Amino acid sequence: MAQEVWPARPVRVVVPFLAGGGGDAVGRAISQALSERTGRAFVVDNRPGGASALGTELVARAAPDGYTMVIVGPNHSTNPHLMPRLPFDPLRDFSPIALLTSAPYVLVADPSLPLRGFQDFIALARARPGALSYGSAGNGTAGHLAMEMIKLATGIDVVHVPYRGSPPVLVDVMAGRLAVGFDNVLSSSPGIRAGQMRALAVSGAERSALLPDVGTIAEQGLPGFAVTVWQAALFPAGVDPAITARASAEMAAVLATPELRARLAAIGVAPTPSTPAALTDFIAADMVRWGEVVRRAGVRLD
Repeated sequence: MAQEVWPARPVRVVVPFLAGGGGDAVGRAISQALSERTGRAFVVDNRPGGASALGTELVARAAPDGYTMVIVGPNHSTNPHLMPRLPFDPLRDFSPIALLTSAPYVLVADPSLPLRGFQDFIALARARPGALSYGSAGNGTAGHLAMEMIKLATGIDVVHVPYRGSPPVLVDVMAGRLAVGFDNVLSSSPGIRAGQMRALAVSGAERSALLPDVGTIAEQGLPGFAVTVWQAALFPAGVDPAITARASAEMAAVLATPELRARLAAIGVAPTPSTPAALTDFIAADMVRWGEVVRRAGVRLD
């Protein structure tokens, strides 16, 4: 039976992000753990481009035999609303395996500004409408859309400055050229600890283990607010459900090991394993949420 023999040969794990980033780190950590557990190679293949659409399309068109999977993130939910000609359907063209991990963003500020927390930022933005700028890793990224969600909830007017990636956002916050920026906790932590940036809030439902003294946006005035950078694994549509169930169980098993949990904690992410059905529901709900933000905020890709 397929459930008994999978994996019988190496599995290709397409990571549609640049090597060295957060999504790549998660994909490599889990692939290594699966290789060690199953005795079969899980080989990472980085295919960045098109806000992750290039590599994801490659997997959508792959043979549905259980030997090609993709590690997707928030772009999988936002791209349908930002790319009218997206060459695949995020739900119909894939067999979900499992949700893997999640991590919050952190709202960081120029330390020369009189800001100590999220409410200080909102108050300053209201006092100086249109005068403050915020940076994100690019149009349509989770950091961009998270701030647009905050703008819709609070009525503040701050100017978006899109960058090509996170590092230049942090550089310009530290240099005082940006008031605030949204970035992942891992890459922001060194600058925060060095006093080059001030952490105002984290975006998840809970505080980050890397920044335990920094409150969430929800506890600082926006109840229910939760935005995370998540990663999930998908097969192409049509994979034998027995293989999908086996793959999901293997991922849950490695995500429960102390070794992998420690490795993920070191890069600021938490394991969040799920069943295939729960992942389908999660992506569908995420698509609805971001579709509403994109529509109301009038977000467009350059």
